[in-house]
Amino acid sequence: MYIIVAGGGKVGYYLTKTLITEGYEVLLVEKNPAKCEIYMEQFGAAIMQGDAAEASRLMDAGAARADVVIAVTGDDEDNLVICQVAKERFEVKRTIARVNNPKNEELFRMLGIDATVSNTNVIMNMIEQQIPDLPFVHLLALKHEDLAIVEVKVSARSDVINREIQDVRFPRDVIITAILRKGELIIPSGQTVIQPGDELIVVTKREQEEQLRRLLTEEPA
Repeated sequence: MYIIVAGGGKVGYYLTKTLITEGYEVLLVEKNPAKCEIYMEQFGAAIMQGDAAEASRLMDAGAARADVVIAVTGDDEDNLVICQVAKERFEVKRTIARVNNPKNEELFRMLGIDATVSNTNVIMNMIEQQIPDLPFVHLLALKHEDLAIVEVKVSARSDVINREIQDVRFPRDVIITAILRKGELIIPSGQTVIQPGDELIVVTKREQEEQLRRLLTEEPA
């Protein structure tokens, strides 16, 4: 697999280092000549100096045969342009962009970028998962149909307690994939009864996360 990494900051440097260690064919494209000179001592021919937002430079980098292009510069506009040029001009199958401003994530997805990584959202997810009593944790965002995987701890005050899953009026397109109950993993059926303290792993549309949170964690009006 051939991977082009655009942007030689800390993220690009360590990503390139890791990918090379894992045995991938990688080329890091960086604008700053001084950085390239330093990186060449470690990565050798896996470094190219230039602006990856320019189609001619991506061509020189071999984008036409690249399996993945990853844009991790500190500029969202550059990352967007790099990924769009890679997809539209060179038909790269998979593009991944770093998003420095989380507000731009939806725009990137609308414009066809395959995957986005927001440092802010990654950090927030890590913080959420370290808080043991947090009732609703966003675990993973999925590309298709704006889906997400979330973990919800069912409140003892919720209206769903002691009811079978098939009898609960969940938001549309919600799928309960697993239940964690007192250390035991349960693959639920429609007849599974929800108990207080159950931790549900749920696939849902991101626009329905708030409705799902209210249903499972709040006392009914």
